[in-house]
Amino acid sequence: MSELLSRGVFRLTSCPSIEGAAAIVGAKEGEGPLGALFDQVHEDSYLGQDTWEKAESQLQTQAVQTALKKSGHKPEEIGLLFAGDLLNQCIGSSYGLRELQIPFYGLYGACSTMGEGLGLAALFTDSGLIRRAAAVTSSHFCSAERQFRYPLEYGGVRPPSAQWTVTGAGAVVVGPSGKPPYLKGVATGMIQDLGVTDINNMGAAMAPAAADTIRRYLEATQTQPGDYDRIITGDLGAVGSELLVDLLGREQIDVSAQHDDCGLLIFNREEQDVHAGGSGCGCSASVLCAHILNEIQSGRWNEVLFVPTGALMSTVSVQQGESIPGIAHLVHLSSKRWPQPEQE
Repeated sequence: MSELLSRGVFRLTSCPSIEGAAAIVGAKEGEGPLGALFDQVHEDSYLGQDTWEKAESQLQTQAVQTALKKSGHKPEEIGLLFAGDLLNQCIGSSYGLRELQIPFYGLYGACSTMGEGLGLAALFTDSGLIRRAAAVTSSHFCSAERQFRYPLEYGGVRPPSAQWTVTGAGAVVVGPSGKPPYLKGVATGMIQDLGVTDINNMGAAMAPAAADTIRRYLEATQTQPGDYDRIITGDLGAVGSELLVDLLGREQIDVSAQHDDCGLLIFNREEQDVHAGGSGCGCSASVLCAHILNEIQSGRWNEVLFVPTGALMSTVSVQQGESIPGIAHLVHLSSKRWPQPEQE
């Protein structure tokens, strides 16, 4: 049964496992530093479909099917499925997963959605309400550009602070296998808004939320940054990552040695034209499933805080001059379980 440590911060006493994970990405992502780790790389941005939106749905379908296969489970064995994307009404998830016929929760946390979905899957399984859950998120560069900025044909110039939306999806199956990677804690994000209005500077809008969630989890668990091998945000990019270290440093929390960011890991900024780094729901999800979980499973990393970040805005709110709220959800991943109480 999950233990509430403070507002929105939970200790997962049974330490559910990630039983299977998969990451499916596009060509540009496959050319990046993590290219060899992805389960599948698609050279065709349409994935054989007639629209980019349908292509994104295919990313989710393939990611979930692959994660299920790797976990050794069938759709009917999954009690709940948490899914989300960047498109209006989460159509990428709804159309991509409808054939699976798994009890479904559609989520929207922008680029933080993988943290939201994984956290909820962990809480539900740890509570004993269900035995097994799954979480998946996706994004697609072309569908996101069409919705949030300009059609690709417009050819708008990107400022240095802009980030490149990842074409990719990541999916996990959470259950009681008793093997690493384990899920040990969850911190639910609180909306933060410092008044950033620049739609091309998502990192600055989201960094305060990441700082708040990390600080709250460290305080609730009475731990220090040095207790973790990595504290990995996603996707603050270059601008937001620098700001995060500065914001936490003002509170005497030094994460400079442990911090990394999914938006910086997935692309080579010197060789690939991505400006400040990667972004999108599929960014942190694919880096988690292809890279982070492998490092934990191998034992190279023992304790990791996975902290996806999201900008909670829309084209309407930005055009109306509203500021951009941010949120960050944290999941504590580990190669080891919490010490279990001795049996009398």
